[in-house]
Amino acid sequence: MKKILITQSNYIPWKGYFDAINMADEMILFDDMQYTKRDWRNRNMIKTAQGPQWLSIPVEVKGKYFQKICDTVISDKDWAKNHWKSISLNYSKSDCFKEFKDEFEDLFLSFHETHLSKINFRFISSINKILGIKTKISWSSEYELLDGKTERLVSICKILGATEYLTGPAAKNYTDEKLFMRENIKITYLNYDHYPEYNQLYPPFTHAVSIIDLIFNEGKNAKHFMKSFSSENILI
Repeated sequence: MKKILITQSNYIPWKGYFDAINMADEMILFDDMQYTKRDWRNRNMIKTAQGPQWLSIPVEVKGKYFQKICDTVISDKDWAKNHWKSISLNYSKSDCFKEFKDEFEDLFLSFHETHLSKINFRFISSINKILGIKTKISWSSEYELLDGKTERLVSICKILGATEYLTGPAAKNYTDEKLFMRENIKITYLNYDHYPEYNQLYPPFTHAVSIIDLIFNEGKNAKHFMKSFSSENILI
């Protein structure tokens, strides 16, 4: 049995994204897909005293309507410094900020990567280590795939010997399930409902924020507020 997660890279994603990674034997970053504006590829939210706030990585989009995610580059070299300033300001009073401050400060300030995919990969990989997630990560560009949206997904699953394909609930709207059935690959649509609340700053509580909110508030207890670490595995 081998479970595969195929998804586009997101910037400092929310806890559900990491739950999905933790459930898989291997994660494939599907970053040779078209970049979409006003999406999760280059932005996410944090909590502030004024409510949820977007942190967006500025990227070059003018005249690049069909560029792939992996070809998308940043347009402002100071973005990381500005993001870390906002994060420090809003999380300095959280219970576990001091414990993880140096690690995240290094993530934001000690590199000069220009491609969005590589930036996202850096954060995803580092947060995986913090959470103890050991899922292997590869890139869709490493494989020769068939044409067609679902066909490409099935191709990856076949190449990697997958018996189960994990995906979010929204995928029901566009996935051709018959193509997976034909190859005896089970599709599992993940359920992100009914997450428990944790000790979050600035009420009212909201789930739709970056995983860093959970880490800074709960630290090493973060996994207790995620579904994939439960023996009941209630993401399915």
